[in-house]
Amino acid sequence: MQHPLTFDLIAFDWDGTLFDSTKIIVRCIQAAVRDVGGTVPTDEAAGYVIGLGLMQALAHVAPDVPKHKYPDLGACYRHHYIGHQNDISLFDGVLPLLGALKARGHTLTVATGKSRAGLDEALRAVELKGRFDGSRTADETAGKPHPRMLHELMEEFGVAPERTLMIGDTTHDLQMALNAGCASVGVSYGAHQSTDFGVHKPRFIAHSVQELHDWLLQNA
Repeated sequence: MQHPLTFDLIAFDWDGTLFDSTKIIVRCIQAAVRDVGGTVPTDEAAGYVIGLGLMQALAHVAPDVPKHKYPDLGACYRHHYIGHQNDISLFDGVLPLLGALKARGHTLTVATGKSRAGLDEALRAVELKGRFDGSRTADETAGKPHPRMLHELMEEFGVAPERTLMIGDTTHDLQMALNAGCASVGVSYGAHQSTDFGVHKPRFIAHSVQELHDWLLQNA
């Protein structure tokens, strides 16, 4: 017997939640900062900004790089990332999870700090075109934790905040959900330590895609 839906709209973060890209992004941020002569951030510092818009993230992680070098910093990051993007793949279990949620009638969306061009390229690369009903990226709305991308998705599909669930691997994702009046679920296998999630009041913290799958099918 199928449970009635608790959430009509489910919004997923991309990097570190569906896409196994965290380590590559950290290395690319570090390489870009090194290229422009900044102090190379630690793995933890570089991982913290994952989920933010690119320029917002680079400005935070490289405070000693002058603003006039930000375009160069962004270009260096994109250069390194493009060189590694084929190394990145979906976490095991993501495609069956999305298929199960689709079959139950959920509206599936992406809310990401990636650029529109970057997300579209990723969707093509992993043959996910048509798997999602909608998406928003930081460069076309506002960066996390601003709630605008969730507000726009809810408006697009006519779904109320209490019927919307945000799933992500960072405190930025969970705070965005709070700011938008939505529920959230955190995943611990991405960029941020799950010990930092509690203040953001997620309904659940999944330690694997399988745990996420099981919880969503039971509770979403």
